[in-house]
Amino acid sequence: MIRDQLCLAVAAALRAIDVDPPSIVPLERPARREHGDWSSTVSLAVAKTAGRNPRQLGQQLVEILSKDLPEHVDRVELAGPGFVNFHLAPTWLHDVLRTVLHEGTAQYARPNLGNAKSVLVEFVSANPTGPLHAGHGRNAAYGDALSRVLERCNWVVTREYYLNDRGVQMQMFAASLAARKAGVDVPENGYRGQYIIDWAAEMPDDADPLEWGRARAIASHEQTLIAMGIHFDSWFSERSLLESGAIEQTLADLATCDMTYQADGALWLRSTAFGDDKDRVLVRSDTGDYTYLTPDIAYHRDKFARGHDRVIDVWGADHHGYVQRLRAALAGLGHDTEQFTVCVTQLVQLLRNGVEVRLSKRTGDIVELADVLDEVGADAARLTYLLGSVDTRQTFDLALAVSQKNENPVFYVQYANARIRSLQREAEKAGFDVKAIVEDLGNLDASPLTQERELELLRNLSELPEIVEVAGRELAPHKVTTWVRELAGSFHGFYHDCRVMGDGIDEPTTKARLALIEASRVGLGIGLDLLGVSAPESM
Repeated sequence: MIRDQLCLAVAAALRAIDVDPPSIVPLERPARREHGDWSSTVSLAVAKTAGRNPRQLGQQLVEILSKDLPEHVDRVELAGPGFVNFHLAPTWLHDVLRTVLHEGTAQYARPNLGNAKSVLVEFVSANPTGPLHAGHGRNAAYGDALSRVLERCNWVVTREYYLNDRGVQMQMFAASLAARKAGVDVPENGYRGQYIIDWAAEMPDDADPLEWGRARAIASHEQTLIAMGIHFDSWFSERSLLESGAIEQTLADLATCDMTYQADGALWLRSTAFGDDKDRVLVRSDTGDYTYLTPDIAYHRDKFARGHDRVIDVWGADHHGYVQRLRAALAGLGHDTEQFTVCVTQLVQLLRNGVEVRLSKRTGDIVELADVLDEVGADAARLTYLLGSVDTRQTFDLALAVSQKNENPVFYVQYANARIRSLQREAEKAGFDVKAIVEDLGNLDASPLTQERELELLRNLSELPEIVEVAGRELAPHKVTTWVRELAGSFHGFYHDCRVMGDGIDEPTTKARLALIEASRVGLGIGLDLLGVSAPESM
């Protein structure tokens, strides 16, 4: 790759002037095209250690590099306080084209971050006391896209759903179903949604409301997630922790590690020993019941006991304050908390034509995720949920998500793929064998690809391996969404400005542009697959 070549050239130039190069030579793409294709701040990074003026050091590097220009480099320039800017010939992007076509969807942009290690990603994990709501959709889309990104980065991913299927909330859920079945009002603090009335009507007269309701809620969650294209490898029941004795064993282990103590009749976790702002109750003094924290500690202890090298949780915004106490407990048990990450998703505001959607016709108090999927479709829902970082609040405009106009990012991106396939079908009708062009890369003449629209597409494609790597390191699949939108924009620009076939277009240009179109299809396919969004062949 060109990045590696330039880094090696810069390191060699530093050695030529008796300066030790850093272990990683800084090299990035300038924000402004006039500053070149790549830029290095290495002069600023090593000047102090080398006892040199950074701009003078940069000038020396430019002079050395200019005497024997690296492959594909047209010129090297000095800018600002010591930036070394590389201006490249289009040939480096022609190499990108060949790489994309050679490696294809299966192999292009596959950074080896995980080295085939195991990571468990737990996400959604809504209580089985009702249907999933629209806010859960963001958690679901993020968790699954993150899993896809990690898999492409060579992590072995297990997707897990945790069922908080015991405790007070389950008892209130069962009591609410039983009350509606009997035709009376639900208990105080019970569940009052329309779904309780609907589900109670479905429930057989002789059913156990707790067991039937639990199964009904889980089936609802699974059905909705499948409609969204999301499947879990395991559904972990909190009940199993009680049945196996895992909670008692966890408390015993915490005691052995001097992480618990008795006070005021309660059992406390010594979480302040590992950075929490106060100690936390594990067993209540009044009832002797476990707090929510206790089975959670046992559950995460079990995650590591199953041999996972890394554990990632995706939680809702209301669980933010929970992170440090759980981290403290794991540290007290001797686990490496560097291998434990919590990603917190912020709230979603639903709009329709600019007006907030507060109620659902079926539930009366929540907007069901199933309703969102029915209205906009899985593709639109997933990509919309993934437009921005999950640590920021999101506005989801339902009307925009189904509109067929460029302002709708879902339509804009998918339409690019439909255009690609349309052009390829037209080429086949005109007698061009796209598959043969791609398979004969050794004889592909990419030299006609010199127009800015063509080069912009290739620059986008060259960035995908870095984008996937950054998304995997930072657990940020929205970066893939941003890249996909940029690639789609570049392709739409190419489509309008660069004719592929017809009068005035010679055969070498047509073949080169057909190769570029296929490379765009490969890149777009990779990006959309990482987001869990389909790539339609026509629209």
